[in-house]
Amino acid sequence: MSTAPWDDWDHIVKLDPDKTLVEGETFEDVCRTGTDALEIGGTLDVTTEKMQRVIDACAKYDVPLYQEPSNPAVVVEDDALDGYLVPTVLNAGDVFWIAGAHKEWARMEEIDWSRTFSEAYVIMNPEASVAELTEADCDLTAEDVAAYAEIAEHQFGQPIVYVEYSGTFGDPEVVAAAQSAMDDATLFYGGGIHDYDSAYAMAEHADTVVVGDLVHDEGVDAVRETVEGAKDAQKERTVGTTDA
Repeated sequence: MSTAPWDDWDHIVKLDPDKTLVEGETFEDVCRTGTDALEIGGTLDVTTEKMQRVIDACAKYDVPLYQEPSNPAVVVEDDALDGYLVPTVLNAGDVFWIAGAHKEWARMEEIDWSRTFSEAYVIMNPEASVAELTEADCDLTAEDVAAYAEIAEHQFGQPIVYVEYSGTFGDPEVVAAAQSAMDDATLFYGGGIHDYDSAYAMAEHADTVVVGDLVHDEGVDAVRETVEGAKDAQKERTVGTTDA
């Protein structure tokens, strides 16, 4: 079986182009936290100029760099990017965010599909900006999320399923249910990861944990803690699998 870049990612930092870093810190500092990849994307007030600024600042460092475009208008064509991780929101109430935005992108540009990959989002925090924007139905049980994960992988062939609590720490049982429903797809988790323990707790179930607000609000030392937590949990999962 061929491997995907994210197969070995335990941790991602998501950089919002509309937000600043903590005073005195640089994108070089972010790249040196030990994170496995950088995702550049945001929900509100994102422009190609802001995207380009962050891409340029991070491109010189040896960390995989991906854009997560929130809509077709902010896609940046840049060889410094390793690729694009494009969300499709499975539980969106507005179908534009399931396939409509993607259709418009295909109409606008000739997409390099060799560098373009899909993330099947399940959004769980109804108060998050992304939930309001997509009109997401967040009133979901663990069984609902598991079912979304199952159809994402097996019906729609999605390589990544992303359980997103966006700004709040989610329910580990929901994340575990999503993981148990999948065979080969990679499970990303985002939301409320703020220290070693929270990263460890979610990385016990998710393949990859994503931190976003933390880098902008608390800085690189806090991010480094989450990297350690995620990697320690993955080591324990690997040992458990080997022992079994």
